[in-house]
Amino acid sequence: MQTRATPTAPSPLERFNTAPADEAVQTLLTCLNSHDWAHRLAAHRPYPDLPSLLAAADEAAYDLSPEDLAEALRSEALPALPEDTYAAAHTALTAATTAYESRFGHAFVICLDGLNADEALDHVLAAIRSRLANDPDEERLMAAEELRRLAKGRLADGLQGGGEPRDRPRAAPTRHTRQTPTP
Repeated sequence: MQTRATPTAPSPLERFNTAPADEAVQTLLTCLNSHDWAHRLAAHRPYPDLPSLLAAADEAAYDLSPEDLAEALRSEALPALPEDTYAAAHTALTAATTAYESRFGHAFVICLDGLNADEALDHVLAAIRSRLANDPDEERLMAAEELRRLAKGRLADGLQGGGEPRDRPRAAPTRHTRQTPTP
């Protein structure tokens, strides 16, 4: 008796590699909202493996022009903190991000991958305070580096586990937020 091989579902990377170009670009834009970056990565498909795609994403992110960086930063916004976060934390974060946005003209971005959720808010507040001392050119480099890290993490999240990159939390606190009960 001859057995038939059961076809396996294509991996997320295989789906990405074979998707129509506009669909691939849309997937990439959920990771980093730079059309040049997304078109560049989509044009170089197929990628043999995820590390190759992530390396290409990294390289393309390093090459962001000032206009591409501005485009990407415009789509980043501070998400709401969980409802059970202390009111003082909301106030502190709102004040810090307002000061940052006033100084630099764009949302504060930070990658919190690998950070415990209970440390995220303190880390974000400390980073904002620290980065407020940067001059605009230095901060543009810092923001570009954080966007690069965010894009790489978002892309890896979506293409490692079985789906599209998740809806991207935009800006700090990206993937982790402190959840502290209200008093």
